[in-house]
Amino acid sequence: MLTALHVLTDELRRIKASGVSTVDVSEDSLQALRSAVEAHVSQLKRDTPVAPKVEAEVVVAKEAVATSKLKNVSFPVAPYFTLPEGSKAEKLKALEQIMLEDPVTKAQIKPGKRMVFGCGDVDAKILFIGDAPGIEEEEKGEPFVGPAGQLLDRMIVGMGLTRASVYLASVLHFRPEPASNAEGEQAANRTPTPAELVYCMPYVKAQIEVVKPTVVVALGSSVAQGILGPGSFKALGDVRGQWKEYCSIPLLVTYHPSYILRNSSNKSKRMIWDDLLKVMEQAKLPISEKQKAYFL
Repeated sequence: MLTALHVLTDELRRIKASGVSTVDVSEDSLQALRSAVEAHVSQLKRDTPVAPKVEAEVVVAKEAVATSKLKNVSFPVAPYFTLPEGSKAEKLKALEQIMLEDPVTKAQIKPGKRMVFGCGDVDAKILFIGDAPGIEEEEKGEPFVGPAGQLLDRMIVGMGLTRASVYLASVLHFRPEPASNAEGEQAANRTPTPAELVYCMPYVKAQIEVVKPTVVVALGSSVAQGILGPGSFKALGDVRGQWKEYCSIPLLVTYHPSYILRNSSNKSKRMIWDDLLKVMEQAKLPISEKQKAYFL
């Protein structure tokens, strides 16, 4: 219990440091957290006669709730889980099963659709994180299978790699429920909410920690918001092309491939390709003169 509270408190501190003052969560989940803390404190006082230890854990428990200045929405606090020992493939399989059994995930997966889990080489040097799944992704259960994914495949080939040699993940493992217009018709896709990002990031982080790539590439604003914290930047250009760190691994933020589909100028193509050259250099991949002159 204490470990879970530490994880929750650390995540809340990170979000607060990024300038976010509230995190969306349901009242039922907040009450469940309060009840769990109270039960844990009572158990500690019964089982542990050493006052300093009890008080230290009580402080952590109370801080987890006090830091949570939350407002009511449909998403609970981010999940806490541990993975069993085993190979990378075994750990990822266990993680996938944990996600499939997650009641929030079950509620988000529409009938006939699939959860979107990461895919690729478990020993990949480069791990790409993409935006929330779209129609194609939720049908196949795999990231990057739509038009933007086909463009990303060409980018990866341009880097001298293959889709199978990298690891692909999504910032959300389900397609956000599309908004409806006045006539009740659903829109194509929508941007994930801060609550959705906060809830799903532990699953993204777990995949990164299992694969242990040399570099992580965050593709698009939603991904960058999920990793750096909601409200951590105003425009993606503020952080694009800059080296950050996540899970003690170098992280580069760049535009999502869909950006080129909307804005196919040579300038935008060159800009993203320059970012990918940085990634190749960080991953110690060979870079030819042809690749230096190439821009998608």
